[in-house]
Amino acid sequence: MKILYGVQATGNGHITRARAISAALENTDLQVDYLFSGRERDKFFDMKQFGDWRCLSGMTFVHQEGKIDNLRTLRHNKILQFFRDIRELPVDDYDLVITDFEPVSAWAARRAGKTCIGIGHQYAFDYPIPLRGSTLSSRMIMRHFAPASLSLGLHWHHFGHNILPPIADIPAGAGRHVDPRKIVVYLGFESPQKVMSLLEPMEDYIFYYYGEFERHEDRGNIQLRPLSRSGFQQDLHTCSGVISNAGFELASEAIQLGKKLLAKPLQGQMEQLSNAAALEQLGLGMTMNSLDAGTIRHWLDDWKGPQVVYPDVAGAIVDWLVAGDWKDSSNLVTNLWAQVESPDIADFAANPKPTTSATLAANTGRAA
Repeated sequence: MKILYGVQATGNGHITRARAISAALENTDLQVDYLFSGRERDKFFDMKQFGDWRCLSGMTFVHQEGKIDNLRTLRHNKILQFFRDIRELPVDDYDLVITDFEPVSAWAARRAGKTCIGIGHQYAFDYPIPLRGSTLSSRMIMRHFAPASLSLGLHWHHFGHNILPPIADIPAGAGRHVDPRKIVVYLGFESPQKVMSLLEPMEDYIFYYYGEFERHEDRGNIQLRPLSRSGFQQDLHTCSGVISNAGFELASEAIQLGKKLLAKPLQGQMEQLSNAAALEQLGLGMTMNSLDAGTIRHWLDDWKGPQVVYPDVAGAIVDWLVAGDWKDSSNLVTNLWAQVESPDIADFAANPKPTTSATLAANTGRAA
């Protein structure tokens, strides 16, 4: 079977998830071509495992100092090119299209009447999960940005619905050696100068700050690090905590490793605001609406990160794909949650943890 796998590359979380699924796919006879969109080709790093991958402009959101900039987003996206890419993408050459919230592959599959399976966190929003920052426009984007005929939504908890655990690609033995003073910082949507000014006075900790820096730089208790998958993973495994925006994949890795987590959601972005709500409800992390020294200090001194150990979700998804019974994912969901354990939260996966009226909103009802 020949598969086209589209990955939204605005953030690194989708790519991280694709790495895990790609590694599992290598153990099968499936032939997979990868398509990435949402950033310029020279902004990618460590992409060797994806072979001769394709890069398209796609659609993305422009941010400015921790907030979505709607006007710049409209100006930045090349709408005519987007529709041209949809028309020209050769989806008829494939037996199946997979999309991780990547719009060109999703819409090209719909246009051609090709089966498209959505795999990603955004597809969990088909169900009533903790929701914050919901507006008509955000619900329309979630519903129509990358539509799939079938979907596998991922979240930290099932909330009593047909949702899979997260894909957290953690090597065996990772996180055993921890430096209690070491904190990893990844705030790609925030002003680096503002972040550094907040962290500099906290001299009893060492912050490994990853971002679009040209080189390694020692600034006392702040260590600047350019983006690198291997370097980031090494520091993530040996740190005691993570300060990040409220993206799904990095938070999933931190939770799997038992790292304490402080998340600052991107304002105006429903997914990240909702992730913050879920972290609070599940007791898996602290959140802050804006960069705040007092909140960071309190988190550093008083918060302990609970651990949730998730199974090999990527491998199970690939086995499900190979089996070919794509219209029924209930057994896949049930079997995976039965393997979830937490040494810190009793009966974590068994508890349905229903969402409350304060955090629920209407089902987004993604179009098929």
